[in-house]
Amino acid sequence: MPVGTVKFYHDEKGYGFIETDAEDEDVFFHITEVTGFTPEEDDEVKFDIEEGDDGPRAVDVTEA
Repeated sequence: MPVGTVKFYHDEKGYGFIETDAEDEDVFFHITEVTGFTPEEDDEVKFDIEEGDDGPRAVDVTEA
């Protein structure tokens, strides 16, 4: 399970991006994939990656 850092999170719209060394680009996530906490910038998170319509997407996001 990759580990990364929340680079950006837009609370009102419910989405953000995770910075990780495992991917060449930041990974998109939606609040519906986050379990047990509200993400904030610089939080360390664990997640799985699925390929979405617009590139990699983080799913099953939890605190690291």
